Amino acid sequence: MRSIHTLAVLVEDKPGVLARVAGLFSRRGFNITSLSVGPTELEGISRMTIVVDAAASPLEQVTKQLNKLIHVLKIVELPPEGSATRELQLVKVGAAGEQRAQVLQIADVFRARVIDLDLDAVTLEVTGSPEKLEAMVRLLVPYGIRELVRSGTLGIGRGSKSITEGRALRLERSA
Repeated sequence: MRSIHTLAVLVEDKPGVLARVAGLFSRRGFNITSLSVGPTELEGISRMTIVVDAAASPLEQVTKQLNKLIHVLKIVELPPEGSATRELQLVKVGAAGEQRAQVLQIADVFRARVIDLDLDAVTLEVTGSPEKLEAMVRLLVPYGIRELVRSGTLGIGRGSKSITEGRALRLERSA
C-alpha cells in the first residue's frame, strides 16, 4: 500500500550531494513530491526534507541505500502525529475594485500576509499544511490566480529531541 512519507535527511554540505540523493530515488522509480534543502544549526551540515509517495517496504530499501552514501549522516522518517510540517506559498491574485476586499477577506481567514499590492493584483504569503494552502487556492481561483509558487515541505519532530544530536563523532571522522 502506497502512502505519503516525510524523511528528514542530514547530509554534509558538499557539491553533488543533492543530485546523488535525488538520483537514488529516481533510479528506484520514486517520485519526490516535495524537496527542501537548507542549512542546520551545525556548520557544514544541511538538512533535506523529502516527501515521497511510496510503499513502506521499497522505501525502507531506499533509506538503507541512502545510509550507504558517504555524505549522508542520518535519516529519520517524520511521522505525521509526531512532527510539525509546514509549507510556504506565494500567490498573486487578480484583485481590482470590489474583488480586492473579498480577496483580502479570504487572506485574513487564512492568516495570509499581503506582500505586494498593485492596482489590479494582490500578492499573498501564507504558511501552513498542504491542505490549508490548497483550500486557500480553491477559494482564490474565481478571482484569477496569475501566479503561484510553493516551497517544499519543511518538517521537524515534536518534543525536545533533535535529529542532530549525537552526530559529532561521525562528522569528525568524515572531515
